Amino acid sequence: MPARKLKEFLDRENIKYIVIFHSRSYTAQEAAEYAHISGKNLAKTVIVRVDGRMAMAVLPAPEHIDLELLKGATGTTDITLAAEADFKDQFPGCEAGAMPPFGNLYDMDVYVEEALTEDNRIAFNAGSHVELIELSYQDFERLVKPRIARISTRYTS
Repeated sequence: MPARKLKEFLDRENIKYIVIFHSRSYTAQEAAEYAHISGKNLAKTVIVRVDGRMAMAVLPAPEHIDLELLKGATGTTDITLAAEADFKDQFPGCEAGAMPPFGNLYDMDVYVEEALTEDNRIAFNAGSHVELIELSYQDFERLVKPRIARISTRYTS
């Protein structure tokens, strides 16, 4: 079960959460649609390198990372998107591209798009392309202790 490490952590912390199973999907927007969740409430995790160190950027499904905004939030100019080959082994038990936004479980800093703080709930991949976990944003923030900043922009067609 890909979400075992995360679920054990949440259970140990006495966090109330919901597991949502959905049809296999490989994009956050598609997962939101299949799970009947608003895309703005489904967080996706983008792995970046900040000063050479892996970090998580967490943003709403319909948005994309803005590296210039992230540079401003981190105070550095050394930021790049990480290649999947660079981090695939860092998330044992997780399917590629489905890692949960709990950097504290993987020794990574976490930067959260401030728009995600506006809702009471947050949902995210639970380590697989068929399972989401939803919990209160307040619990997520308390456990992960992310840095909150404007780091993404909305997709435009």
